[in-house]
Amino acid sequence: MWVMSGFADEISPDLETQCAVLAELGIRFIELRSAWDVNVLDLSDEQVAQVERVLAEHGIGVSAIGSPIGKINIADDFEAHLVRMDRAVWVAQRLGAPYIRVFSFFLTPEQRPQDVRDEVIRRMTALAERAAAGGVVLLHENEKEIFGDIPERVHDIVTTVGSPALRLAWDAANYVQCGVVPFPEAYALLRPFTDYIQIKDAVLATGEVVPAGQGDGRLPETIAALVADGYDGFCSMEPHLASAHHLGGFSGPDNFIRATKAFTGLLRAQGIEYR
Repeated sequence: MWVMSGFADEISPDLETQCAVLAELGIRFIELRSAWDVNVLDLSDEQVAQVERVLAEHGIGVSAIGSPIGKINIADDFEAHLVRMDRAVWVAQRLGAPYIRVFSFFLTPEQRPQDVRDEVIRRMTALAERAAAGGVVLLHENEKEIFGDIPERVHDIVTTVGSPALRLAWDAANYVQCGVVPFPEAYALLRPFTDYIQIKDAVLATGEVVPAGQGDGRLPETIAALVADGYDGFCSMEPHLASAHHLGGFSGPDNFIRATKAFTGLLRAQGIEYR
């Protein structure tokens, strides 16, 4: 059975409001990216404890820590970033999250992927080692303007690092915004390493983010292929229907509900059970 989750900070900065809308939709997990307008890695110990209490009161678990790890330039200080990684592992352990979302470092137009590839691999290997030691799994997201933005470089990262603590999150909209129609070629290349699905769609001609099934991400075909492959994991709503920036996005309650109903409609159309 597929399990619904979501970046609920797209609903509201307030965690109680996030939980209320998730409950209205029957979603029992959250991908924790921020609460009270504070990034998940900047929450104090006391705030993390408060998050734990609020989620427990609403019966909501944490599917993943939606961290910004790897959302720095490839030339930025990495040692300081490893401290952030340690914090991400601690928060994941405290909240019982099996996964931490990560990225593979922003590049400027002057920084050619082939020139920084070895440094990206070194850094991703170090992050995976920290995750493995902490008993959690990293999920690389294919974000725009990072090294791993297109399928071939994502494949290079995950196969070269070769760690069970580094797997992939699939984001169809991000691929579309990089000029890639992600199904079937990218899907076939990356499915063996994909453990988590993030739900948003986009229009190839404009890059506009739209609800699932309304863009060029080929969500219905991808869903059917996942069923055939025996996928049994999280589907995390990340609608980005009102605004987006380098650390996340916002939709508001109505758009979050609209996006979720669009996706669950696709699941029902194919007879897929979810909770």
